[in-house]
Amino acid sequence: MAEHTVKAFDNEISQLRGLIAEMGGLAEVAIKDAMDALVKRDETKAHAVVAADARLDALEAEVDRLAVRIIALRAPMADDLRDVIAALKISGVVERIGDYAKNIAKRVGHIERMKKFEPLILIPAMAEIAQGMVRDVLNAYGARDAELAIEVIERDEKLDNFYDSIFRNLVAHMMENPATISSAAQLLFITRNIERIGDHATNVAEMVYFAATGMYHAGRESPVEGDEVD
Repeated sequence: MAEHTVKAFDNEISQLRGLIAEMGGLAEVAIKDAMDALVKRDETKAHAVVAADARLDALEAEVDRLAVRIIALRAPMADDLRDVIAALKISGVVERIGDYAKNIAKRVGHIERMKKFEPLILIPAMAEIAQGMVRDVLNAYGARDAELAIEVIERDEKLDNFYDSIFRNLVAHMMENPATISSAAQLLFITRNIERIGDHATNVAEMVYFAATGMYHAGRESPVEGDEVD
């Protein structure tokens, strides 16, 4: 009976990890598709990103139900409990990453065409870094790889530098070209959303590091939950 219980518990943990992996894959695709929609001004694709977010919401609810069931029936302790709690928290953060991608897609139809506009080149490059952070942190979670989690945390500084550069460029452009203020403001929101995706990937990395080691990275007292979507 004990062996059967252990096997059932292992299966439930594997299922939990599988759900998180699926959520991460969907969030990564949402970021990529939102950027494609922005670059190509493809409102049909943008609408598809918005619609696809419902699947992420459903998966988060499924993770919540399974995690609560595991805690109630299995009473996990130590490493096992950290695994379950990490999955519960990570699913919420990944769902918010999907919300940021959805928010980017919603703004596509409000941006006018701008020729030779540097931020339209820099923003996709910034998003690629954020997308890579999401992919790698979910790989770190699946492999309990504390070192890869640290690499994701360190990458956030590069994303912040991108954000600062694009922000200054956009503000200068709005001052010089008042007619483009509306579109430039939308791009500011998009850039902010990408920066928040990176922050949330960093938060997940903190959780992964804790789940793998039992310690918080760099002396932090706890992983920091992000703010709400703009």
